[in-house]
Parts: sequence; C-alpha cells; structure tokens
Amino acid sequence: MQLILDPLPPFDFNLSAQIFSNGDGRIQRYEDGVFSEIVRLGGAPALIRVSSQGTVAHPRLLVMVEPEDAFTDYDKSIVEAVVARLFNLNLDLLPFYEAAKSDRIMLQITRQLWGLHSPSTATVFEALVDSIIEQQISLKAAWSMQRRLIEAFGDALNLAGRTYFAFPVPEKLAAATIEQLRACGLSGRKAKYVQCVAKLVQDGLDLESFQSWSEEKIIEELSRIRGVGVWTAEMTMIRGMQKYDAFPGDDIGLRRIIAHYYYEGKKITGDEARRTASFWSGWRGLASFYLVMAEQLKIVI
Repeated sequence: MQLILDPLPPFDFNLSAQIFSNGDGRIQRYEDGVFSEIVRLGGAPALIRVSSQGTVAHPRLLVMVEPEDAFTDYDKSIVEAVVARLFNLNLDLLPFYEAAKSDRIMLQITRQLWGLHSPSTATVFEALVDSIIEQQISLKAAWSMQRRLIEAFGDALNLAGRTYFAFPVPEKLAAATIEQLRACGLSGRKAKYVQCVAKLVQDGLDLESFQSWSEEKIIEELSRIRGVGVWTAEMTMIRGMQKYDAFPGDDIGLRRIIAHYYYEGKKITGDEARRTASFWSGWRGLASFYLVMAEQLKIVI
C-alpha cells in the first residue's frame, strides 16, 4: 500500500528526519532519504517507509506500508494519522518564525533550519515511558535501554528475512516482571515506574486525552503517577503531545545548549534558561528543539 501526503509548508523532510539518522533500522531510522519505523496498525505491527517527493515550499511525501496485503482502505486513514503525528505535518511554522524575529539568535537559527518540524512519538504512552527511562542518565545509555526494551517486549514483524520490532503495548510491559525489565538495563526503581505506568494504562488511564488539557493540568495529573515529576511530564508533553510551549528548563543538556548560544558557554541555572526562553513565549518547546538541532548540525551564529 502506498499513500501521498501533502504537509503544511514550509516542511523540510530531510532536515526533520535527521534526528533519526542514528536509529536502529529494525525499529526506527532515517537513511538514504527514507524514514522507516515499525508502528501498530489495526492491532498488528507494520513497516512504514516515508520519502520526500516534493520541496520545502511545496512538500509532498510518499508513504509505503508493508506488508501491503494486510490492510484495508480503512487503515489508510490510520496510516495518514500516524505519519502526520510522527512529523507534525499539520504544524504551521510561520507564527513561530514571526515570533522568532524578536530574538536575533533564534532568528538566525530558524533561517538556517527553515522547514524543520519537531517529531512526535506514535503514542503518549511511548513518550512517557521513554522520558522515564531517560531520567538522570545520558541519552546514549537511555537509547540502549529503550532498544533492548523494544526488542524484548515489542511485537515482531518478519519481512524479507529480517525481523523488525514495534514499541511494546502497555499490556506487555504491565505483564513483565521487574527482573525482566531490569534485564533491559533499567534500574529497579525505573522498572517499577514503567510497570506502574503500563498497568495504569491497561486499567483504563487514557493518556491520549491529556493532549486537550492545559500544560499546568497535564503536569499536575502526570505528577500523580509514581516516578513522574515535572521534568518527565514536560518531556512527555514535548515529544508526545505536540505542546510547543512546554519547556524543561531544568534539563541539563538543554541548559548547556542555551548557554552555548546565548551565554558564551557560561554555565547557567534553570531560572536563567527560563528567562531566555521567555523571548519564545508560546513556542518555547519548539524553539528548544531548534536549538538542539542547531547544536547537532553544528550551526554557527
């Protein structure tokens, strides 16, 4: 099955997919102009491949789905929704770019990253689990744990002699023992947190419904969950709820990047990071992503 999607311009697919260039090809990766990910469609894992057929000003995406014969016309709308969510295809960047004009540094960054969309996870549950795993450890270590968790508990899909894995459903993680979760590299405490979240969702907690709430209410409600604090809630909003103003000011990595571009590398506090982010009001989370990508791509101001 293949689909054609027309994102809201400007949209630079290559730039937006760059963040996945070091991913695991059996799970999620961008390579040679093609983004691939294993997602669940109609309750079963499927491989989607996305490539650009257009330009930044007139974007068009080609989406291929395997196995092709496993899905109906009804599933096409699901595929469209999943891809639109993964790349935030309906995000209008122009208001953000207009707001960035009041900040000399952010203005230069947006001009060099024109058309960059921030990615989202396929579900809020995935964003929350990832954020729990990433608490107080390096991203490299967290990515290793996430990969092992997906391999151990995600549904497998065999295509052309290769095995792919989808992110685990809550039921699989809820049924896992603490020992099994720790075997993926998680600490005992994080294993309990992940298991707790999975059981809550299995028992009816609708994390997807949180997206319609205010950021303050989301933080309040997520913080009721064992092991979830403000930082974890903010990261979940950014990567899983399209909350473009959510700002994790206490994130050490983000503070370092802000210091690099705004304070000549001087170490700054969370309050100083928040004061700087006040220039991006309404778009603080998206601006933070632009800063992260600017550093990753070694953009010089």
